[in-house]
Order: sequence, then structure tokens, then C-alpha cells
Amino acid sequence: MSDPVSASPTDTSATFGFETVRPEERQAKVNGVFASVAENYDLMNDLMSGGLHRLWKQDFVAWLAPPKGQQAWRLLDVAGGTGDIALRVASSAGPNATIDLCDISPEMLAVGQRRVDKAGLYERITLTEGNAEKLPFPDRCFDAYTIAFGIRNVTHLDRALAEAHRVLKIGGRFMCLEFSEVTMPVLDRLYDFHSFNVIPALGQLAAGDRASYQYLVESIRRFPKQEAFAGLIRDVGFERVSYRNLTGGVAAMHSAWKI
Repeated sequence: MSDPVSASPTDTSATFGFETVRPEERQAKVNGVFASVAENYDLMNDLMSGGLHRLWKQDFVAWLAPPKGQQAWRLLDVAGGTGDIALRVASSAGPNATIDLCDISPEMLAVGQRRVDKAGLYERITLTEGNAEKLPFPDRCFDAYTIAFGIRNVTHLDRALAEAHRVLKIGGRFMCLEFSEVTMPVLDRLYDFHSFNVIPALGQLAAGDRASYQYLVESIRRFPKQEAFAGLIRDVGFERVSYRNLTGGVAAMHSAWKI
């Protein structure tokens, strides 16, 4: 099954939005985007989703259903950046649930650390700089893996998904929240107009950064559709793969298990 974002092992090119670049250049360009938007990350998500990302993240954590009892439980939140998912999970899980937040961007991690410290959760949430394609964690050490609005920014999807499978324990759960294909007539045209005509202009007005927001819109269009992405998840060994559309497919939640 083809992947319009990731380069295969034999490819000599990748994509940065709609631009074709070398794979090693793509990561540097993506890093630059998130260095630029780190301090305005919540604003970015509000512009990209019309504020709906907050409700989607609530649904995401509810479907994850972290344990509320006393048992130890360990989550890896990849591309966790400013800590949105980690903080939500910590507040809804039991006292012995811990979260390792991993992100490739030091600028995003700096914002996340401030938020974790402010919430007084530094003993339960640990932040680590690392690449989703080569995670700095041993095999089979996590009960769950989450990635929200981050996987479309990796260069090789297959490698990131294989790493998710590697670090999960047997019986561990993979969950991903990502922008996806709008499946409702009329809404799809409205969202296209909002994406390509409104979001970059708002990015310029609100953050003085049209180019980063243009890339983010284009990266959504390059990302595999729901069924194609589910197939990629299966290809690395996950089972019980399923997904749920949110707001007519503007975003989708994917769930799978390592069995």
C-alpha cells in the first residue's frame, strides 16, 4: 500500500507539504516549522481546527481510557510537544499512571516543560527529546502509545509505526489522532476553502508566519486517508485496528493493539 508522505527505503525524495525535497532536508524543514510555532502552538491548533481540537482531544483520551485505579501504567506520548495529551491523561488517570513525553523539537519541549511544572506534574510526566523514527526507549516498556497531530510530520511513516510497535508491551495499545479526509459532502469543500484560503492568512495575521501554516495545511492533504493509514498500521504487526471519524472526517482517531 503506497504512502504519499513517507519515502520508501529506496526513495531519494520526500515531501514537505506539496514540495519535493530530500528526506534529510525534510526533517530539518519540519523542525523549523515547529520551532517557529512553539510559543503559539495552541493558537495554531485553534486556527487549524476552528477550536475543535480541544473537543477531539477529550474524545481521544476518553477512548484511550487510562486506568483510574492504583495499578502502575506507563504511557509514551510521541510528538507530545507542549503537553496537551500528557496533561489530559495525567488528570484523568490514577495516581500511579506515568507519562513519558517525547518530541524532536527542543522549542516545543521547553513550552511543555513549563506547562508540566505549572501543573505540578513533573513527578509523573517526564520529557525527552527524541525522534519518532528511532525512539530512545527499550523494547516492550510501555502500556500505551499516543501521538496526536504529529505523525504526518515524520519522514518515514513505516519506521515510526514500527517503533511504536517495538516499544509497546504485549497487550499494549497504539492510538493516533490526526487530521484526515473529510467524508461529508459540502463540508469537504468548505474545509478546503478554510484550509487553503483562510488558515495561511490567519497564520500571517496572528503569528506573522504564513509559510508554516501553509506547510501544515499541505501536510494534511498529503497524509494517507483513513483506510490507507489503517493498512499501514496493520503492516507493522498491529491487530484489532480501527478508527473513528471526528467532525465528518476533519480528524480521525486510530486505535490498534500489540497482541
